[in-house]
Amino acid sequence: MHIETYISDLLYRYDCVTIPEFGAFLTKRVSATLDESNHTFFPPKKVISFNEQLQHNDGLLASYIADAEKIPYEIAVQKISKQVKSIKSFLTEGETLSFSTIGDLALNTDGKIVFEPSYNSNYLTDAFGLSEFEVSHVNREVYKQQVETLEDVIPISITPERREKRSYLKYAAVALIALTVGGFAASTFYINKVETHNQLAQEAANQQLDAKVQEATFIIENPLPSATLTVEKQQGKYHIIAGAYRVEENSDKKIAELQDLGFKARTIGVNKYGLHEVVYSSYENSNEALIALRDIRQTYNKEAWLLVRELE
Repeated sequence: MHIETYISDLLYRYDCVTIPEFGAFLTKRVSATLDESNHTFFPPKKVISFNEQLQHNDGLLASYIADAEKIPYEIAVQKISKQVKSIKSFLTEGETLSFSTIGDLALNTDGKIVFEPSYNSNYLTDAFGLSEFEVSHVNREVYKQQVETLEDVIPISITPERREKRSYLKYAAVALIALTVGGFAASTFYINKVETHNQLAQEAANQQLDAKVQEATFIIENPLPSATLTVEKQQGKYHIIAGAYRVEENSDKKIAELQDLGFKARTIGVNKYGLHEVVYSSYENSNEALIALRDIRQTYNKEAWLLVRELE
């Protein structure tokens, strides 16, 4: 079993992929960057790191392997455990374990795992199809020097005819400025008149509205107490999927059933297959979502899975 293939698939969809009893691969999004030394732009990407402390089985990797290989979940857990023993033995012998699209793992002198990420793959799906590109440097200063050289070689002279034309242009410019100032003054006067008219009309309308309100005012001797309704809106891009239903009524029944159990169940819309997706709940934090997913699988539904998607 090539476990790195399954890990690579999951890194496109999740921020944390744990190998039980070994460690976890984590991803963090970074923005596009510019290498000024060689004028190269790099697209946004996911940076991969490794944390040896995160070894608890959250069920994500085992569930994915079980589904991909069509085997029971327990068998998938056993396969992972066997693979981990082989990996640890390989590292203990001083060898470097290379995951082609993820990175290299090795032990340092203190017996700790050192991870060197690979830059051959970009696990950020939003940047699919984008690649680095290099741009040429713009030599603006060189062009400026060339212009200054031309001015020294070919001086600009003004003949009497050109002076006469420039005098005409000067008078025309003065006339244009005078016309502009006069037009601006007239425009300002007109705008002030319009604003005064609008203000008077607005005051008259407000007086008529006050009179109508006074005529329609009435008193309730025993008014009903006011009620405050608080609606909690679920947020977050981590959704624990309970099921997907072709018939919307079935999804409504499932939501009611889960709400009776205390979950904040709801539907998050229709997927590309035309199925109504029902979630146990949604989370903003990936760690909280994985903890809740593990509890749901152990207690309610071992087929539940985690969907990462921003909702509109």
